[in-house]
Amino acid sequence: MRLNPIGLLLTAIAILLPIIWLPALNHGRDTLALFSQYMGIAALIAMAISQLIATRFKVTEMIFGSLDQGYVLHKWLGIMAMVFILLHDTIDAEMRHLGGQNWLEELAETLGELSLYGLLILVVITIATFIPYHLWRWTHRLMGFFFMAGAAHYLFILKPFKNGDPLGLYVSAFCALGILAFSYRLLPSRLRPSRRYAVQSSEKTGNALAITLKPTASKLRYRPGQFVFASFDGAEPHPFTISKAPTDDGTIRLSVAKLGDFTTRLHRNLNPNASVQIEGPFGHFERRSKGKGHQELWIAAGVGITPFLAWAQALTATDDPIHLVYCVKSEDAAAHIDELTALAAAKSNLTLHIHASESNGRATADKLLQITGQDPANLTVAFCGPKAMRKTLIEDFRKNGVSARRFKYEEFEIRTGVGLQHLANLLFERVAIPDKIKARLDR
Repeated sequence: MRLNPIGLLLTAIAILLPIIWLPALNHGRDTLALFSQYMGIAALIAMAISQLIATRFKVTEMIFGSLDQGYVLHKWLGIMAMVFILLHDTIDAEMRHLGGQNWLEELAETLGELSLYGLLILVVITIATFIPYHLWRWTHRLMGFFFMAGAAHYLFILKPFKNGDPLGLYVSAFCALGILAFSYRLLPSRLRPSRRYAVQSSEKTGNALAITLKPTASKLRYRPGQFVFASFDGAEPHPFTISKAPTDDGTIRLSVAKLGDFTTRLHRNLNPNASVQIEGPFGHFERRSKGKGHQELWIAAGVGITPFLAWAQALTATDDPIHLVYCVKSEDAAAHIDELTALAAAKSNLTLHIHASESNGRATADKLLQITGQDPANLTVAFCGPKAMRKTLIEDFRKNGVSARRFKYEEFEIRTGVGLQHLANLLFERVAIPDKIKARLDR
């Protein structure tokens, strides 16, 4: 699924709108310093929207699209805010003729520096995906505190407009939004919308652990393909796709692969009587029939089989024929293989293909089209798996006539990097920015 263009448009408008007030502030003032002021404003707005997305409110999915994609925007807004802050700090932001500073304004200066370096460290930790999830999660909470420091910096610092002016009120509203959103995330999970479940059973299946949960109060209502955030015995919540279509008894199933410290511990030490707090459901990775004669190809890689298990269970006899290709290292590693085989045998419109890389090599669009016999001209592809594989397959299928619009996917890795070397070069080059700017001004 892709980001809702409405959300992207509203975000762009929110960040760019302060520009309309800048010309009136520019008379007799340093234009470059005024640009620096705008960079600080843009950073606050970007961070406030990022904090809003982190609340996981249902309205955020309505505005920005599926939550997995919303988190992609959340990440990039944080990176953009960091770039804005670096420019704000690097360029001389002091405006002439504003008078001296009192102690409150000096404190605001200090808070601005604290916000800058604190956010810089946390952004690097966020995109450094080799850092353990639990450490990243703990440090990520500090983002909101540094945002509050940045908001205080804005409110009390000397600037060419007052907080009661239209521009001041506009930016202050985003400061309030970000602080409220961050405060909401600090609430205990019991005070946020969630469902209480308990572990009913668990079993190893291939390289995954299938955990069945039963509701202890009201059951969760969800659609096949959606995911939840699950907190086991009060631990940090982690996202898992529900690998089972909705049932009358309200039980849900999470199929967990060893993808990090937490999931490895869950495999080894799952408490058979664990209480589980479920937040959700989220996501728009749902199957929608295109009508008679349309062809569908589902591609799962590893634990990416989870949404397709729920899709397959929900298939009806009147649905279009489906080809499901399950890409694994070996058949022994395939999770729920017996269940998938039984589903394919019971449903005449579901054909299962196992693509084991050890014996069949790397999965390519050419190979998958060959083994399934699908016609690219009338084909929709659904994929769930690692990001690198997804990017390769999108390009492969594009060469075969399947456009990116007909290749839908779930963001399998919510926490992703952006290329640490490239970002490091960008950040360390900031020390050369003043000289470049001065050279241009001297021309």
